[in-house]
This record gives sequence, structure tokens and C-alpha cells, in this order.
Amino acid sequence: MSLIDKIAWIQVDDGAILSTRSAGRDVYYLPGGKREPGESDLETLVREIREELSVAIVAGSQTHVGTFEAQAHAHPAGTVVRMTCYTADFHGELRADNEIEEVARLTYADRDRVSPVDQLVFDELYRTGLLRADSTT
Repeated sequence: MSLIDKIAWIQVDDGAILSTRSAGRDVYYLPGGKREPGESDLETLVREIREELSVAIVAGSQTHVGTFEAQAHAHPAGTVVRMTCYTADFHGELRADNEIEEVARLTYADRDRVSPVDQLVFDELYRTGLLRADSTT
């Protein structure tokens, strides 16, 4: 088994979650990324969100939502992604940057448009009432 260690940002507004799609990808992913050697969860979160969305995470505002594991999308069988998820406040205006081609707000109705590990997060957020079922506003 191969393990991908990822940190992700959960940013829900009005029952819809912030998701991103990288250039050349066919599914959406929660914003975040892989930890660099020696980085803490918070350091990874701050760096990745700045690189992908050009906003600054407010230090000390992060709250652990959960850790989820699933087969990694577009990787060989047996490659598992472990995604540790946090909510956090931010400063700035969200915009796609670097490898991110699109930023979208998704609801539970969009569950089939995200990676397998993100589907687990969608399930949990829907179960707890944070993610709305339909895509209408």
C-alpha cells in the first residue's frame, strides 16, 4: 500500500462547499495538498491555500473536522489518500491560482463530481447538516 498524506480546507457557505479543479483533471478536489517534509498540518494548510486560491488562512482559526481515507483518484489500486481536514477563517478574495483552473461551490447533489476521499467528506458534511442536498439556491 502506498499512502498520500494530504491536508484539506473545508470552507462551507450556505450549504455549499468550496472545491477546485486542476488543469487536465476531470473531478473536483477540496483545496489543499501534500505536506512538505517537516511541515505541520497548519503550515501545509496555509501554504497550499495561498498557492491554490491566493488567500491567507488566519492562524489560530483552524478547527479539525476529521481525517478520511480512500483509494486515491487516478492512482494505481492500493494507493490510499489520507486527508486531514480543517475549517479556518481567511483573508483575501478567493481566485484560482497556479495549477487550479476552476473554483466552484458544490452541494451534495454534486457528490459524483468529486474524488473518492472527497465523497466521504461530502457524506459526513451532509450527515451533519452542513452540506445541502440540492444545487438550487
